[in-house]
Amino acid sequence: MTRKLFILALGAAMLAGAAPRKATVNKLSPSANTSVKLGGTTVTIDYNAPSARNRKVEGGLVPYDSIWRAGADAATTLTTTGDLMIGDVHVPKGEYTLYVQASEKGWELAINKQTGQWGTEYDKSQDLGRTAMKLAKLSAPAETLKIELSTAGKTGLLTMTWGSTKASVDIMAH
Repeated sequence: MTRKLFILALGAAMLAGAAPRKATVNKLSPSANTSVKLGGTTVTIDYNAPSARNRKVEGGLVPYDSIWRAGADAATTLTTTGDLMIGDVHVPKGEYTLYVQASEKGWELAINKQTGQWGTEYDKSQDLGRTAMKLAKLSAPAETLKIELSTAGKTGLLTMTWGSTKASVDIMAH
């Protein structure tokens, strides 16, 4: 099969919903994940990690005043085996999609009930809720997006680091 036919077939399969997230291969934005246990609850985030590659991150790849898919390719997925509080949003156990609404003044994490879609297919009416993220400026730019979950017992932190920005929000098993 030629490369062009393979790409067309892969695209058609993805549009038909036949290709799951793990089946997508993108060397420029490889699959990544992070997981943490908060008390008896396991929280996992699956995403594709884009790199800046000499492009502007803040206000560019992470656009200001419009929704961003919090990664590349397929939508970034959060799965939790128990109820959580993410910032001030109650998140029942289940699977969700994460988006970010960024501006020069702050970032807001959107937790969305729609799942399985391509990352740019955002439906605001499906938002479970939104919460503010704490921003910090990095001393040196991060070339590749990194999403991390960390823990201290029943509480933890969800952190996104890319470009010159570190955005974080508290998470807690509920």
